[in-house]
Amino acid sequence: MNTEVHNLWSVSIIVVNHNAGFLLSECVRAALDQAREVIVIDNASTDLSIQKLIHYFSAESRLNLIVSSKNSGFAAGCNKGLNAATQPYILFLNPDCMLQSGTLKHLVQALESDSTIGMVGGYLTNPDGSEQGGGRRAIPSPWRAFVRAFGLYHLEKYWPKIFFDFHLHKQPLPQESIEVEAISGALMLVRREAIEDVGVWDEGYFLHCEDLDWCMRFKQKNWKIVFVPNAPVTHFQGTCSRGRPFFVAWHKHKSMLRFYRKFFRQQYPSALMGLVAVGIWFRFGVTVAFYAVRQLIAKH
Repeated sequence: MNTEVHNLWSVSIIVVNHNAGFLLSECVRAALDQAREVIVIDNASTDLSIQKLIHYFSAESRLNLIVSSKNSGFAAGCNKGLNAATQPYILFLNPDCMLQSGTLKHLVQALESDSTIGMVGGYLTNPDGSEQGGGRRAIPSPWRAFVRAFGLYHLEKYWPKIFFDFHLHKQPLPQESIEVEAISGALMLVRREAIEDVGVWDEGYFLHCEDLDWCMRFKQKNWKIVFVPNAPVTHFQGTCSRGRPFFVAWHKHKSMLRFYRKFFRQQYPSALMGLVAVGIWFRFGVTVAFYAVRQLIAKH
């Protein structure tokens, strides 16, 4: 890389990889153009993503590659990266995300605009340029999840406080940075001071909901979370999980249950929390059935 270090931002970019293929190298290439340090944590990949990375960047001193023999999950991978990070700001970036020119600049500027901001996220887009869900969102509480599951969000225009849809990407894109309840772990710039106050990622989550968990804990410690609309990143969502749909579905629903029990058990009656658990596992069953039928059709 020809990028001079003094032109780079004081950010450690942590990329947790598991079978991201050629996208990992493209992700790292874009990251090295903007940050002083890139740390790749490989969670026991079985494809050629790491071999390709070494081939392209073996001489790059700003790249720190840590290879694990066991896939310990996304949260654990993030924490390994944190232990190795040296910069005051930490960007957690999925291996199937591509930073655009100026993205890191706008994220850092937003974080530095207010000392009470603990984390910022950017404008996640699909490859076709449309906004992707999750980049800006509200916390999906059990009630909000119920509203979403049964289509009651259509009543939001009449009773917005009751039938609120947590999918904020369906709202018009704001013209400037705004405070939100949660952002996506696919693109999350965090202040080291805030991490020291809140604590590291909860490794009880293997996959999914760990970012919501962290956002909840940041809010509990009164750190602001901000969405930055002029910090675009293209996200090829699902690259690392597409080949194992049943495995991903299991961990996603298991994490949902952990999240609800951890943060909402005291707010909802035990009977209602029991219904939430039933709903989660019913959703898991429907998801598994859908994948099974799809695979059966594909074979024929």
